[in-house]
Amino acid sequence: MNVVRVAVCLSIGGLLALTPVLSGQAVRTPSPSPQSTESATSAQAPGSGRHRPGGRSGGAIYRELCANCHGPQLAGGLASSLLDATWTFGGDDASLAESIRAGRAGTSMPPFGAVLTEPEIRALIIYIREAGARARRMPSADAPPPIANRVIASEEHTFRIEVVADGLDTPWGLAWLPDGRLLVTERPGRLRIIEKDRLLPTPVEGVPPVWVKQDGGLLDVAVHPRFASDPWIYLAFSDAGSTPGASATKIVRARLRDGRLTDVEPLFQPRSEHYWIDNRHFGARFLFDPQGHLFYSIGDRGHERDAQDLASPYGKLHRVSDAGQAPADNPFVARAGALPTIWSYGHRNQQGLAIHPVTGGLWAAEHGPRGGDELNRIERGRNYGWPLVTHGMNDDGTPMTEHTAQDGLEPPIVHWTPSIAVCALEFYTGDRFPRWKHDLFVTALAQQELRRLRLDGRTVAHQEVLFTSIGRVRDLASGPDGYVYVALNEPGRVIRLVPAAAAAPKTPQGQER
Repeated sequence: MNVVRVAVCLSIGGLLALTPVLSGQAVRTPSPSPQSTESATSAQAPGSGRHRPGGRSGGAIYRELCANCHGPQLAGGLASSLLDATWTFGGDDASLAESIRAGRAGTSMPPFGAVLTEPEIRALIIYIREAGARARRMPSADAPPPIANRVIASEEHTFRIEVVADGLDTPWGLAWLPDGRLLVTERPGRLRIIEKDRLLPTPVEGVPPVWVKQDGGLLDVAVHPRFASDPWIYLAFSDAGSTPGASATKIVRARLRDGRLTDVEPLFQPRSEHYWIDNRHFGARFLFDPQGHLFYSIGDRGHERDAQDLASPYGKLHRVSDAGQAPADNPFVARAGALPTIWSYGHRNQQGLAIHPVTGGLWAAEHGPRGGDELNRIERGRNYGWPLVTHGMNDDGTPMTEHTAQDGLEPPIVHWTPSIAVCALEFYTGDRFPRWKHDLFVTALAQQELRRLRLDGRTVAHQEVLFTSIGRVRDLASGPDGYVYVALNEPGRVIRLVPAAAAAPKTPQGQER
């Protein structure tokens, strides 16, 4: 397949044309692809499970049809490199697919629509994008400067990175106490406290036993919004079942007194039949709304069909009172057989939740399979499609489904393909960075990024990578001091962003309308 820098060559630049931030410069990126307009002509009934069309993997297709011209490593040969982000006919998904499907007149790119199915074309696009992303992550010849006190000039503000705490083991969740102390969960099962920029040496005692394997461990932490009168903290973690190797997501609340958890109360624990020997997709992220309801996400636990089953807690966003009861206005309270705590469903594995500080709109970030990470605007009772529709593919590179959209299923606001491993979300509301006010911050594990998204209504008008390549970016929490605190994995540390010098505004202030 000789793409001669046409649509397939563009594959990299359309979504993730980024360069590592090693020179102190933030990266402006194009807005992610909007939801495809591809329609589903053979819709599945909700709950019917994932459709697995036959098809070759993207890598197999590339080796058979493309490698002879573009080289086995996509770096070029008879035709140009597919790794250099150079293109001719547009880098969005539709343009890429059209070049592969129909070829490009006047070039040496032939049509392949007669030999490739639509899912195979999409798999090939994802394969090329992933290769480009890997190429960009290759180490630079120049060693990066030390992380501490690194100064980065972003589009709106120049900021400095400071290390607050080091030596943590996979910090997962961050939550502020009213007295200015910062709670940090470590996935192996420890709850830590940072006080006055110092990590206290002794973990909090009384944390329940935690199942630690693959995705499992101690996950998110939240603080009751009226902590002064209701001094509860909330923990989500993977819990071992009675069957050896089985586990499930469990949620508790407890009181924190003198460095110890007391009065531990379970808020959510699934039935014994929902403890599975599977260590994937536990979720879990917390969020309190202004009315005091607690939202918590639970992934599909690797059983995709459960995301469409309203009798299963998995693949859902739940909404409860601060004590764990289902509010009377939840959408499925009156439906026979449905769990009354469910707020929305059809989710794969949400690990980011945020409420817009002006409009009150609820936003969520969701891990896709291989590609198809999503940013969603969550509405009461809606179905977000997993696994009936997705922009991702199976882990082996084969197509997962023919459909990226379907009537009655909510499309993502944006999707990231290849995956950035999207994780936490937060709207910035502090005063230290006034031109970031109400922008949405997004963390990414695989791409090791912190992104800033500017919203225009229900669309992402612009996004910028503030930094990359200093660790897997797991969580963030604006501090009472107005600085942005970020949890990194590999290495395990908490850093913060502080203003370094004035920067002139380049774009108008945006907010959701």
